[in-house]
Amino acid sequence: MDRRHFVLTGAAASITTLSGCEGQMASFTTLKEARQRVLDLRFVTPEHSSAWSLPQMLQHLAQSIEYSMVGFPEMKSAAFRAVVGKLAFAVFNARGEMSHSLTEPIPGAPALDAQQTLATAVQRLLDALAAFEAWDGPLKPHFAYGELDKAQYTRAHLMHLANHWTLLRFPPKKS
Repeated sequence: MDRRHFVLTGAAASITTLSGCEGQMASFTTLKEARQRVLDLRFVTPEHSSAWSLPQMLQHLAQSIEYSMVGFPEMKSAAFRAVVGKLAFAVFNARGEMSHSLTEPIPGAPALDAQQTLATAVQRLLDALAAFEAWDGPLKPHFAYGELDKAQYTRAHLMHLANHWTLLRFPPKKS
């Protein structure tokens, strides 16, 4: 057995093993909760540690959701999506959380607007979440994970939001 066949067989076995798993979501367990947490940004501005501004981060999150409905501008290869992408999504899904580069743009996406206001970015993300929730058409393949159904895309979006939210530090609530 050659090395490539071994790696592909092992990855496929891992996907099969994990495909039935759905780990407890670390945060952002529903789209309703996600919308509320985004809406909260209109009233409380957290500290944010990233090369991207908070509005840029929110634009990136909105792009990801929008592209699930209209199609991503660039795709990883079919082989990547079938093996590496499916395995990555299966692992994230099983863990109930995602980890990825938090300043890597979506391939082929327009540059994030560094001048966009927080209010505009919040509204765009809220609009994207509402559009996705109401969407009843076919979803487009994810640029890395490939084909996802509505439930899988919902989990992917919630995990993506939660992963980026790790960069935010909210002031303590006043008693």
